[in-house]
Amino acid sequence: MTMPVLGPEILTIIAALATMVIAACITSGVLRVLLVAQAVYWGMSYVARPVVLLAVRPEPRFGDNVADPRLADLGYDVAIGAALRPVAFGLALYAAVLLAYVLWSRGRTPRVAALAGDPDLIATLGVLYVLGTLARLASVAVGAAGAAGEVESASPVLSLLTMPATLGAIGAIVFLRARPSTTAVILGMVLLGELWWTTAIQSKTPVLGAALAIAVRFALTGWSRAKLLGIGAVSGAGIAGFDWLQSLKSTPYLRAESAIVDSAYPEQVRPFLGLLRRFDLLEAATDAYYVGPSSWLSPGEVVGHLARSMVPSQLLTGEKLHSGTAWAQEVRGASVDMSQISVSLAEGNVNEGYVLGGTAGVVIGMLFTAVLLVGWSRSLYSRGLVAVMFGIALIEVPVVFERGMLGSAETLGKYLQVVVLAWLTHLAVIEWRAYRERRNNEHVTTTAGPPAPAVVGSKGNQ
Repeated sequence: MTMPVLGPEILTIIAALATMVIAACITSGVLRVLLVAQAVYWGMSYVARPVVLLAVRPEPRFGDNVADPRLADLGYDVAIGAALRPVAFGLALYAAVLLAYVLWSRGRTPRVAALAGDPDLIATLGVLYVLGTLARLASVAVGAAGAAGEVESASPVLSLLTMPATLGAIGAIVFLRARPSTTAVILGMVLLGELWWTTAIQSKTPVLGAALAIAVRFALTGWSRAKLLGIGAVSGAGIAGFDWLQSLKSTPYLRAESAIVDSAYPEQVRPFLGLLRRFDLLEAATDAYYVGPSSWLSPGEVVGHLARSMVPSQLLTGEKLHSGTAWAQEVRGASVDMSQISVSLAEGNVNEGYVLGGTAGVVIGMLFTAVLLVGWSRSLYSRGLVAVMFGIALIEVPVVFERGMLGSAETLGKYLQVVVLAWLTHLAVIEWRAYRERRNNEHVTTTAGPPAPAVVGSKGNQ
């Protein structure tokens, strides 16, 4: 393995990510966490993975999705630079926009999460978590848990019913305020549940969502050295635990095949291959490079799909666009044979914008992500339940990290139904708590008995 020579595109991306980290250091609260998380996520996809490819220059082989044959055929130096050129422009624009916003909003009074510790909210989250966990257990029992990248669930109803558990788990991590011992026990159980679920569905999303939720909690309650070490430990343990648990579920044959594939890489790189395979936006950038700018949907089609995404499927005639599936078949399918593969892929905001509208599409896509990120960071401080629930949902679903406009709208539309369920659950919890309080007050009044009558003729009544 030789030291790679980094092209101007990768250097520009590194500078943009560093600018995002600087913006995060200037600001405070939730926005700081989200900016750092984006920088890390995009750094893994657009810096770490290309650097490994440039250093190792692996020969593509079956079963290895790190070494892309399309990049190898053109030469890693040339192909990676060409594929990352729109990414470099988009991330530089995004970093400049967020830095300008942070400087504009600097010095404002830090806000407090209005619903943190609210008993009605905590009770609602508890009910949602119990209901969603029961659905998770049922989906695993019947073999309908699914896996990352699947086009459709074996049981769409069960899949929908598992989503309240996400709101309950992430919401509890962020908003639970109790005695330290109670908080530690509850959050520990929730984290173990998310680690189990991440292996059940073979996706990194639940465990990374839980780690991000812990970081958001610390952003709301205050940071310390111990908390920084804690969030690093949880993130590292989650990724390591995911790979280890997944290896237990693999057959000896699959483990042997994986070992053969990994053997092509230097020994010092092998421990990180499992992690790099889960940050695959470089493949999406390669898809976009091969298909070219302004080559996918028309502006009218994009607007129509965005609008339809927010309407429940039951109220529509015809199928909604599943952007991840469409990307796999129509965009990646232009340079890779996908005729025998059904999968949903993350396209990335820059890559989607590039194939939709070239440079203008990249600008629109990055501005969309910037608005979504700022709105997300503000929603967690809201007094409104709907805004808070959408903020909680976005912690789990990585739309500002690996999805474009179409994928983000599709995910938000799906969670809209769950947020409505959460709102109805919240109303029921409020009514139940009010009923219990009235019953307790009536019980106290009945136990105390009627007030003692005044003594007629006493000195105080004369």
